[in-house]
Amino acid sequence: MSQRVLITAGAGGIGRVMAQSFGAEGANVWVVDNNADALAQCPDHWRKSCLDVTDESSVSGLFEELVTEWGSVDTLCSNAGIAGPGNPIEDVALADWRACVSVSLEGAFLFAKYAAPLMKAQRSGAIIVTSSTAGIFGFANRSPYVAAKWGVIGLTKTLAIELGPFNIRANAICPGPVEGERITFVAQRESEHKGKTTDEILEEYASGASMRKLISPQDVADMAVFLASDKASLVSGQVIAVDGHTENPEPRS
Repeated sequence: MSQRVLITAGAGGIGRVMAQSFGAEGANVWVVDNNADALAQCPDHWRKSCLDVTDESSVSGLFEELVTEWGSVDTLCSNAGIAGPGNPIEDVALADWRACVSVSLEGAFLFAKYAAPLMKAQRSGAIIVTSSTAGIFGFANRSPYVAAKWGVIGLTKTLAIELGPFNIRANAICPGPVEGERITFVAQRESEHKGKTTDEILEEYASGASMRKLISPQDVADMAVFLASDKASLVSGQVIAVDGHTENPEPRS
């Protein structure tokens, strides 16, 4: 895979495993993150940029640098997002709502905005957006996160329509609960409300899927690599759940 792959939130979690997986396939990798310390721990042969995905001047500057270094980009993985608050709607602060929607939705918009002209010029490209099963079902007490993840699905479907005539594909991956620091943080927060342990909450999350497992970052990365490959040359506008088959979006108690 001699691709040029740009990955947001690429210094940790799903994004880092995506970068590793694309690199293992021979791709050139450029990771973007707002965590300078995490970026410093990434391999030296990756290109790295520390920036806020919601700041248009920073995103524009990144693409200017990318054009100088690479000429263009073949695959964009918009992976940046934050968990947001876990409160009933009446207790959600507007600032928390805006932060959650901004990172997931506006970040994906900005990167697509600046990647699209490059991909159009070469008449090829793949845009892969990380949504969530929250973008399919909706979850109680997660309104900002859910709204953001539904929003990126709408954006992805629109990109597929707009960019399809230029041989550019756009798809959304919807992971179920993914093993790692973020889901542990969410479970810890929920455990305080439910009077249960964090492990019990994580078991509830896993029990919401037929396969009774949490998702690994590698599961999501493998789907991204497939969607960027020639094997998925006619796959576009799709919302693909990587979730072990969610039976019950509100986990059993």
